[in-house]
Amino acid sequence: MRGRQLRRAAICLLVVVAATPVTACASGRDAVERPAAARPDEQRTDPDVERRAAEKAALDAYSGYLAASRTAGARSDPRAPELSRFLADPLLTRVQLSIRDAKEHGAMRTGTLKSDPTVTAVSLDAKPAIVEIQDCLDTTGYRLVYAKNKRPVPGSGGGRHLSTATATRYPDGRWLINSGTTHRDQPC
Repeated sequence: MRGRQLRRAAICLLVVVAATPVTACASGRDAVERPAAARPDEQRTDPDVERRAAEKAALDAYSGYLAASRTAGARSDPRAPELSRFLADPLLTRVQLSIRDAKEHGAMRTGTLKSDPTVTAVSLDAKPAIVEIQDCLDTTGYRLVYAKNKRPVPGSGGGRHLSTATATRYPDGRWLINSGTTHRDQPC
């Protein structure tokens, strides 16, 4: 019986020691003079570092959007899961409808799309934060063709045109492309 009581006392002592803050071992003076750790909402990062991180994340999302769109278009799959990894509405719905429309008309996208995007604006103080992207999309090797015979759909020729997109940071931290326009009247 006594051995059991000693084990319980030792366990209780271990629990008390484990729960005691480490600063309790320091002298009173050390404990008072140590600066308190900053709370997460008080932490400040270098604005340039934050800006560069936002630019990189936005460009990664843009590159992912183009790749996912090419893959989904080649498979004629408007519900391809990779689309929602990089896109948000209203652009996600527009891309899905475009792929579905091509599929319903027996067409699909094929070929190579060339891109060289640049960031034109970063607004991290906006709610939500956004990054504006500009690109000169080269679609000369990216065609809408009939799925049966791979012949080009008339009037679907490519070219080099200015394209703009907006990447938005969502509450979960992801940057997604939610708007984009190809300016066919502005060759580049």
